[in-house]
Amino acid sequence: MNTHDDIPREQPVDQPDKTGPGALRGEVWLNVQTYQAQSLIRGRRGGEGKPAIMGLVGFAERLKVLWQAIRSDDPFADWWLIKVEASIGDARTQLNRLQEQLQAVLVSVECFDVTFAQSSRPQRVSLQFANPYAFRAAQMLADYDRMMCAWMTVRHLGMDSPADIAEQVSGSGRWLRRVFALPQSYQYLEVSRSDIHQGTARAAKARECMGDLPQEILDGDKLPSLRPVTFQRASATCNPACQDG
Repeated sequence: MNTHDDIPREQPVDQPDKTGPGALRGEVWLNVQTYQAQSLIRGRRGGEGKPAIMGLVGFAERLKVLWQAIRSDDPFADWWLIKVEASIGDARTQLNRLQEQLQAVLVSVECFDVTFAQSSRPQRVSLQFANPYAFRAAQMLADYDRMMCAWMTVRHLGMDSPADIAEQVSGSGRWLRRVFALPQSYQYLEVSRSDIHQGTARAAKARECMGDLPQEILDGDKLPSLRPVTFQRASATCNPACQDG
């Protein structure tokens, strides 16, 4: 006797599917060519007189706090995420400008047909982030890695380059470290826009710790280009109508 238990059953369109499709999954990998870029993935622990350095992984973890705070309608988290977005954009602009300068040096020598130096065994890093700005920061790190490959090619070939290029390359790692350190200055105090409007103790504490919030951010006129859906926190006070029962 034939059975049909192994045949997938079709769901009638007029009946709701209580299970639905599963969660989406995917893989993202970053190929790192240089030691300089590799050292900024996890950063450095402090100790022996050396300060800790926040890397990409720690930066992504701190972004989770900002992301969750925005869900709770924390305007200071919106403010900090705007700062993160702007700082990533500024750093990538600087890195791309420096990359163009190095490329100009490489093409200036007509006797060479040059390709950028690459690692014979690049490090392949799995990126498992829960925040889009962490992936933007990973793109910034890839820009830095590519720029360092170009710089090492210039040095290996003994090409003359302006002194200011060498200075910029030397300081370029600080551009990324400033971005990675930015979320550390945010403090999660469970404050919301409602607290700010009501002038609560939480609002006063947040202002003391993080400064005066720009009005355009408080009003929602200026927000990060990418942000989660905000869930309004229930008010702690009850209006007269609810007291009447």
